[in-house]
Amino acid sequence: MNHALSMSRRTVLQAAGSAVALPFFDSLGFGRRATAAPAAARPKRMVFLGFGWGVTNETWFPDGKQTGKDYTLPEGLKALERHRDQFTVIQGLSNKFANEAHWGSTFWLTGANRYGEPGKSFSNSVSADQVAAAAWGDQTRFASLQFGTLDAGNSGHGPGLSLAWDSRGRPLAGLDTPVLAFHRLFSAEGTSLEERQAALTAEQSVLDAVRADASRVRRGLSAADTDKLDEYLQSIRDIETRLAKEKQWLTVPKPAPAGGLGAPKEGVAGKDEIKVMYDILVAALQTDSTRVITYRQPVGTLLKGLGINVAPHDMSHYQPGERMDASKKRDATQSELLAGLLDRLAAVKESDGTSLLDNTTLVYGSNIRSIHYLDNCPTLVAGGGSGIRLGEHVVVPDKTPLANLWLTLLNGAGVKAESHGDSTGVVKDLFT
Repeated sequence: MNHALSMSRRTVLQAAGSAVALPFFDSLGFGRRATAAPAAARPKRMVFLGFGWGVTNETWFPDGKQTGKDYTLPEGLKALERHRDQFTVIQGLSNKFANEAHWGSTFWLTGANRYGEPGKSFSNSVSADQVAAAAWGDQTRFASLQFGTLDAGNSGHGPGLSLAWDSRGRPLAGLDTPVLAFHRLFSAEGTSLEERQAALTAEQSVLDAVRADASRVRRGLSAADTDKLDEYLQSIRDIETRLAKEKQWLTVPKPAPAGGLGAPKEGVAGKDEIKVMYDILVAALQTDSTRVITYRQPVGTLLKGLGINVAPHDMSHYQPGERMDASKKRDATQSELLAGLLDRLAAVKESDGTSLLDNTTLVYGSNIRSIHYLDNCPTLVAGGGSGIRLGEHVVVPDKTPLANLWLTLLNGAGVKAESHGDSTGVVKDLFT
């Protein structure tokens, strides 16, 4: 028996007292707004995969004299050979504001131009993923997702809770295990709808009272205290935005994980952890639960799982011998895992015949080259989501701000931004 269902967010299948949200199907004509977008108007996605400790300079980067499509894929990227037409390697990018060499992930997506601001020992600015999330986040249950690892401190990651930083340069929390990520995306809430509705109402009432008190306090404050109050009120507005988002999706069941993905086991680490997180990442995009994902990856447990006994920091300060061998093995394993992720993204077909990879911008890299070198950050961009040339090796002028790439990819994906971090313009060489 067929019934026309009108849903603002998801088509929902109800049977035997249960409800399961289905992925978005263009061909059924159900859109995320009252009027469905044409099937050809595929949503864009952005994924940022960041790792610490850099790479092996001698074997990860292509020969700088071989640019364009006619270049030899180096040893460290060899596992990606089958996808070489789907990614571009970029050399010459740097982040001059990453003052602390091993704080790479802290500044990787921000290009923070406020580091060392007078009166502050530390400050950051908004990360590129959150610029995209602000543009696209109203379309999905989660404006963005931040994946991380419990091994962050041993993996070359600096201050912060993930790769993501909000519009005020505040760290955004991450889901640091595959179990947390899976249940956040796909598991039913542990409380009833009525209880969750009551909790949201109570939280909103508290915020209303706080806002009223703040308005009364404002009179008579000094300029410095007024700034503090304004910052506090911005925090209140941020919470209200979150509450509105939760209310919007309160009655919409979470989707079933795509591709038959099951709940991961507790305690996976290293290579297995990355592989499972990649599976969850694909499922999140496939069910359109979000369109923006960052993943702050483990390195320490990856080395341990590979039987490498060299300390991660020592590995990054490699010399020919055991340390360099460890660094090269790390590079090869990370590339192998990335190739598997690209396989999965390319295999998921959209309703117009394109693949998920065709409509995604995926960035893979680090804010550090090796040792304490912050120039020529290892950078690989895959997928067609930003319209850049793929299958090439591009060398930009030395010390081109890494933020120039973020600005380029955001604009290419349709996100309007005039600048980002310390950007000086877009990387025109990435377009035909």
